Amino acid sequence: MHDDRTLVEARLRRVLDERVRPAVHPESVPLEVAVWHAPGEPVPVTEGLAADVEPVTVGSRWGAPWGTSWFRVTGTVPKEWAGKTVEAILDLGFDENMPGFQCEGLVYRPDGTPVKGLNPRNQWVRIGAPVQGGEEVRLHVEAASNPVVMGPRPFTPTPLGDLETAGRDPQYTLTRMDLAVLDETVWHLVTDLEVLGELMAELPVDSPRRWEILRAVERALDALDLQDVGGTAERARACLADVLAAPAVPSAHRISAVGHAHIDSAWLWPLRETVRKVARTAANMTALLDDEPEFVFAMSQAQQWAWVKEHRPEVWARVKKAVADGRFVPAGGMWVESDTNMPGSEAMARQFVHGKRFFLDEFGVDNDEAWLPDTFGFAAGLPQIIKAAGSRYLLTQKISWSRTNSFPHHTFRWEGIDGTRIYTHFPPVDTYNCSMHGAEIAHAVRNFKDKGTARHSLAPTGWGDGGGGTTREMVAKAARLRDLEGSATVTWETPSAFFAKAEAENPEPPVWVGELYLELHRATLTSQAGTKQGNRRSEHLLREAELWAATAAVRTGFPYPYADLDRIWKTVLLHQFHDILPGSSIAWVHREARATYARIADELNGIVDAAQRALAGEGTVPLLFNAAPHTRAGVPAGGARAAEASGRTTRAGRPDGGHVLDNGLLRVGVGPRGLVDSVLDVATGRETIAPGRTGNLLQLHQDLPNMWDAWDVDEFYRNTVTDLTDADEVTAGDDGASVRIVRTFGGSRVTQVLSLPPGEKRLVVDTEVDWHETEKFLKLAFPLDLHTDRYASETQFGHFFRPTHTNTSWEAARFEACNHRFVHLQEPDWGVALVNDGTYGHDVTRAVRTDGDGGTTTTVRASLLRAPRFPDPETDQGVHRFRHALVPGASIGDAVREGWRINLPERRLDGAGEVTPLVSVDRDSVVVTAVKLADDGSGDVVVRFHEAHGARADATLTAGFPVAGVEVTDLLERPLADTAPPAVDDGRVAVRLRPFELRTLRLRRA
Repeated sequence: MHDDRTLVEARLRRVLDERVRPAVHPESVPLEVAVWHAPGEPVPVTEGLAADVEPVTVGSRWGAPWGTSWFRVTGTVPKEWAGKTVEAILDLGFDENMPGFQCEGLVYRPDGTPVKGLNPRNQWVRIGAPVQGGEEVRLHVEAASNPVVMGPRPFTPTPLGDLETAGRDPQYTLTRMDLAVLDETVWHLVTDLEVLGELMAELPVDSPRRWEILRAVERALDALDLQDVGGTAERARACLADVLAAPAVPSAHRISAVGHAHIDSAWLWPLRETVRKVARTAANMTALLDDEPEFVFAMSQAQQWAWVKEHRPEVWARVKKAVADGRFVPAGGMWVESDTNMPGSEAMARQFVHGKRFFLDEFGVDNDEAWLPDTFGFAAGLPQIIKAAGSRYLLTQKISWSRTNSFPHHTFRWEGIDGTRIYTHFPPVDTYNCSMHGAEIAHAVRNFKDKGTARHSLAPTGWGDGGGGTTREMVAKAARLRDLEGSATVTWETPSAFFAKAEAENPEPPVWVGELYLELHRATLTSQAGTKQGNRRSEHLLREAELWAATAAVRTGFPYPYADLDRIWKTVLLHQFHDILPGSSIAWVHREARATYARIADELNGIVDAAQRALAGEGTVPLLFNAAPHTRAGVPAGGARAAEASGRTTRAGRPDGGHVLDNGLLRVGVGPRGLVDSVLDVATGRETIAPGRTGNLLQLHQDLPNMWDAWDVDEFYRNTVTDLTDADEVTAGDDGASVRIVRTFGGSRVTQVLSLPPGEKRLVVDTEVDWHETEKFLKLAFPLDLHTDRYASETQFGHFFRPTHTNTSWEAARFEACNHRFVHLQEPDWGVALVNDGTYGHDVTRAVRTDGDGGTTTTVRASLLRAPRFPDPETDQGVHRFRHALVPGASIGDAVREGWRINLPERRLDGAGEVTPLVSVDRDSVVVTAVKLADDGSGDVVVRFHEAHGARADATLTAGFPVAGVEVTDLLERPLADTAPPAVDDGRVAVRLRPFELRTLRLRRA
């Protein structure tokens, strides 16, 4: 037989596009349309329904950026359509290739009942199946004219990302507003042909199955009368029945399809628009569940569920019913799909506390899985947090985006810093927006790395990012792929059902130890410095507020602000979403975030001040309140008393115009250009700065990544660097015991103050940058005279090590990495820490000196600022303040202590006398991260702590109040059934911890 394969395949494409798909809606009549454009922000549904509308015609322009227009469509079903299925086709001006990224709508009946959402891949609204004919149709559409921020040329700077700069020009053209007959036979024929055509394209050319499908498709096309598609569609479908009925081979890969709509809680749209995106998607999915009995839909992010409950009660009622039926599934058990690299220990824990508690309270659902398909890498401390929240599994897809190395597993156990292992799955379909396209299904099969030991994977199915969810077309394709020769089998299942089957099939998969580093999007550790600093400050203020409020509540009866703390925590957790905290959202999002963080700081400072005043009482004794988990200036952790004297710092001039700072512990040389040329550890005589090098060096790089501007920094940024060595001023600071440096470069100005706190072994670097650069990257460098092949980086509830070398491609790819409060480098008997109060990105490199002593220079650089132009063209323009401290001679314990200290500044207040800690621990390596009252209002005191040095620890926790009993709990403050309550002896509890082990105790007050 002659090879006519390409001829038949081309014929299929054209007939589908030009004849069959247009015949799905063979008859239509126009609807009458009128519109009201809301003058400002979105209005309540009742107001939109009642608004005075004006006639508008198809072809009219509408929709200023970020505006809302209420369309009213009316019409009558023609009587001659009786017995047919009729739909309204409402095209607001959609680009079918951009679901979730442009205009959208939510359809209502006149009584305010939501019907379903409209988006580029979901333009229909069912009117009747069948209709009687003559029905009056009246629908209202709340249409959002969200602009296309990422347009045909992605990453192009645009003013559309903020309401204040987007302008008022209409964005869209009203394209179609019709009543139409749906020919369901033709619709099914389209799906048959698509499924077979897509499968055929993935099969080997010499596969018999491919040719069987080709001949069946050819027969179907021959059976189709192109002038009467509707009349011959059934005949064409009959030609395909046999090839669609051929069952899959027994060894076929199995795919658990989970209906899903990954919705970014903010990204190229503001938070307020996400509230509506979630409502549209939820309305669509509950409607689809009604129509498709086998379909299952999973939605993550408790915050998004809470938005539906608060803002769309009618949609919420439908959601609750679908949850009760077991088909609309709460997933993930987190407040939002957060970044996991940068949130601090307690914040990461509270993501699960608030997320799981919401699902438990609303539905009685306790999630087993963490669901983070789009998060930009995973910190090494996360496994034990997942376990401590009562969960067992993790799903993500994003590591497939890594640019350098291909991750070796799809199903594995991920081991964290304390040894906890979490069963983890990466869907080999390599997308969280699976559409059931044949190419996606075939890719999942080919890509699956666990062949031979497993044959089961998951496919999150539905349009996401901007929402929309699963479509009826996807469900129809999945039905045909349930058991189809040549394809993986597809079954709708819940996440928990998938994980149970996967674990039973492959109970001992390979193990991956340490962070799941995404070899992409590294600049998210630096972009939008104001957002990152707001997060860090909020986390520590929440610690202070809980600590002092709990102490005051137990000691003085101070009213513990349960509701306020709950609300503030949820606000902070929301802003840790993986496009807000990482700095990859539009200008509007970050402008609002900065304002939100300022309000949070004011409110939390008010709580702290009120609680401390209640504790201090009336008096004139100067008290230092110490919220850090280690003693400071003689003041115990969590207590207050008069500070101990701490010596003095001197500053002297040098003959070369430089300065010397000395506090008896460190002697720091500052050259005439404001660069640090010596940091001498007086006790050991050890010099910190590498010979011939200078620290406190600001370095400026060009920074234009190949794509993903706010997300990425590409390694070639290091090819060009400007050392900012010229100084406008190098003078004594205002206190006479510090050095002030002013530099200008480009359009920017930096003011630094170098100081040595009396009695403390650290060089403090305060940096203020008035930043007005574009596409630049600013770093702060300290070249250290130190030889080590690894360094420690703080993460949640501990630290882990990264290499300083680049032996392999895996190590070379980590050229920009995340730390929390410290990085620490150490030779066996001497180390150095660099601590910070609000930066995350850093790099560590090493070089052997070719002159002089031939020693090793290890350079630590903190990333301060970037200036990408997409999606926010004014990213980080303006004034920023950073604080870093270099700590010579530091052990890992010193790094932990100094990291806490720089983030929890002392507070001073006059009062009656000493405040003893509510809870204390007698070992510095055991760090208390939270002291609070139990969330259930019982008055119990909850204490969370962990071993922070990476060694075993025996310690005694002492309560400063009468204790009636103690329970070991999970993060949600529920007793652990398999853990015996520890003994209490006069308020003392003995604890024994593994390296980095996290523990939560609930102390019942006597």
